Amino acid sequence: MKLSVRISCSIAQVSRGGYYKWLCHADEPESDHEDYLLIKEVFEKGKKKLGFRGVQMKLLEKQISMNHEKISRIMNKYHLFCKIRRRNPYKNIMKKSLEHRTCENKLKREFKQDVPFKVFCTDITYLWFNHRFAYLSVIKDIASGEIVGHKLTMHLEMEIVMGTLKNMSEHNMLNSFENIMIHSDQGFHYTNPLYIAKVKELNMIQSMSRKGNCIDNAPIESFFGHLKDDVDYKHCKTFEELSLLIEEYVKYYNHQRYQWEHKKMTPVEYRNHLLVCAS
Repeated sequence: MKLSVRISCSIAQVSRGGYYKWLCHADEPESDHEDYLLIKEVFEKGKKKLGFRGVQMKLLEKQISMNHEKISRIMNKYHLFCKIRRRNPYKNIMKKSLEHRTCENKLKREFKQDVPFKVFCTDITYLWFNHRFAYLSVIKDIASGEIVGHKLTMHLEMEIVMGTLKNMSEHNMLNSFENIMIHSDQGFHYTNPLYIAKVKELNMIQSMSRKGNCIDNAPIESFFGHLKDDVDYKHCKTFEELSLLIEEYVKYYNHQRYQWEHKKMTPVEYRNHLLVCAS
């Protein structure tokens, strides 16, 4: 008795689709063997260093066209595995020497500072305007609240933090940054070897928040909050317009914005007050 495909598949507990797929490839072993001999010849002539792409290119040189998926399947089927080159150990050492590094949290939320130019904090925020983002990097003196460095860019490349450090180093009241702590989060820019090297070159002490603890860097978050409340940056049409607005706000914040917790003084006034008290 001849059974239907549906009944046969039911008895064998296989799908009809699987059966037809098997039927289409039922005669493959013979054709596989011929193709295997071609692939094996190319593979061995290549000193067993060719992958399926290399084999396909060599076959094309022989005017033989074969699908790369078929080549890969046959090579796996007959265990034609290419030798993998070992990594250069010196390159690995170099790579490890350039890996991003984190620092311990040396600030430990000690936000009550009475000496200016002793502890700085830094971070980056985004500003949405005219259907695109700009990015603002800021360095703030925790004691006085003064913004001692900032940089606005359209891209999140290393220049944003390196430029902020350069801007900070041009501060007219600082000749040396030795032993000043600079605190940040564990973001890509601050763990980058370029940034770490620059901080060391300035003889500063680097500190980082614990992972996932934004409160560890609360002073800089406070500034960003005030900026986004005070500045109507979303209505800027060009980057130049936004840049001018940020420059004006930083000057306003440092010289005109009175702060209750700083004895109702502006950051610059409070900085001068603290310096007089410390002398």
